[in-house]
Amino acid sequence: MKFLAHAALLLALGTVLDAQGDLLGRPPNIVFLLSDDQRLDTIHALGNRHIKTPNLDLLARDGFAFTHAFCMGSTVGAVCVPSRAMILSGRSLYRSLWPLTSNTIPPQAALWPEEFRKAGYTTSGIGKWHNDRGAYARCFSTGGPVFFGGMSDHDKVPVFDFDPTGRYERTNQHIVNVFSSQLFATAALNFLRKEHNSPFVLYVAFTAPHDPRMPPADFSALYNPRKTPLPKNYLPEHPFDNGQLTGRDEELLPWPRTEAAIKQELANYYAMITHLDQQIGRILTALKEHDKAHNTIVIFASDHGLAIGSHGLLGKQNLYDHSARAPLIFSGPGIPKGRRSSGLCYLYDLFPTICDLAGLPIPETVEGKSLAPILTGRASSVRDAIFGAYRDVQRSVRTERWKLIYYPKIDRAQLFDLRKDPNERRDLSSEPRHAATLADLRARLASLQQQFDDPALAPPRQ
Repeated sequence: MKFLAHAALLLALGTVLDAQGDLLGRPPNIVFLLSDDQRLDTIHALGNRHIKTPNLDLLARDGFAFTHAFCMGSTVGAVCVPSRAMILSGRSLYRSLWPLTSNTIPPQAALWPEEFRKAGYTTSGIGKWHNDRGAYARCFSTGGPVFFGGMSDHDKVPVFDFDPTGRYERTNQHIVNVFSSQLFATAALNFLRKEHNSPFVLYVAFTAPHDPRMPPADFSALYNPRKTPLPKNYLPEHPFDNGQLTGRDEELLPWPRTEAAIKQELANYYAMITHLDQQIGRILTALKEHDKAHNTIVIFASDHGLAIGSHGLLGKQNLYDHSARAPLIFSGPGIPKGRRSSGLCYLYDLFPTICDLAGLPIPETVEGKSLAPILTGRASSVRDAIFGAYRDVQRSVRTERWKLIYYPKIDRAQLFDLRKDPNERRDLSSEPRHAATLADLRARLASLQQQFDDPALAPPRQ
């Protein structure tokens, strides 16, 4: 393997080599921790004073947080399916699945755990896998328990043990009566306890805090719903039909949404995140106890955000920032400590970034842009706009300052000045003084639709 690139990157990041003087001669381990449906604003260290996340706070303090990482959107109601396909393949929305409404990643698309496996890494996949089983088999040389699906009761998780044949016959599925976050964290600890003769990738995908929101009782006790603040953009109902006002996520609570109901939902949501944080803490402690922390890069992300009361919505089937943005934190050797970046990026920019951090070549099938220039301080951003899409009912374009959301079925637009209105509460689209900005963003959106093969403009291609 070619690790000179890794050495150069560590030097660019200002790595101090003392007791770990062998860092430049060894490829780093990668621990990738992925939560499910977690908003960006659910980490104490990133600005939410109400929530308790001491271990994620530690990652943020010891690492580098990207505060404007976006899921590009979805072709189906289960947004996590294309989101995870994009994260794994480093490809944009309409090129990460085929057919577009399936869970299947095209076999010609390189997957980043698969590339690390080819480079000699031991690769272990634990937890939720919402894409095709063939893609899982390509990625991992070991792993389990693995949950092939979207959601389940957290204390009754239908899982498979690792199957080296990659078939995962349904008769081998079994129910584990352990809370999902604890189940997957314990499997990660079992992997970390082992001696490894090669560098490793440990991929742990939790199902929390996805509903059903059923936190353990001692964590529920940490949050009083009556004292849980509402989102600043809370509304009882969305002001118009966005094309997704019904469906499983939106029907979890009746309309109009009451303050009491949203406060209770948020309290349960926060309690599940705090419990998840505790389980992540177990993994971070195990890295230290087994002398692996000094050469392990830990990456924490979620697949997208969630409305949970914002704009009168509950789910993630919308293009507001609260649902499109997700946490993204890097921590470990060579990663600057306590740094933040507001540079625009996609979650699928992870693939080339991880390759750069490990000194591996980036496959030609990857569309993402490496965030290494931001980590090294050589750039403040790698993108100047973010495209968003949800099925055939919503499109968006976002720059550092402005955001346009367009609803083609009803020919309606929303325009937000994010510098003055970060919570997207004041629609400026009808104000004459913003007509030029609106026209510019419409043109920018049309250009991005062409760039990303939006099937609304032309037949999709594989």
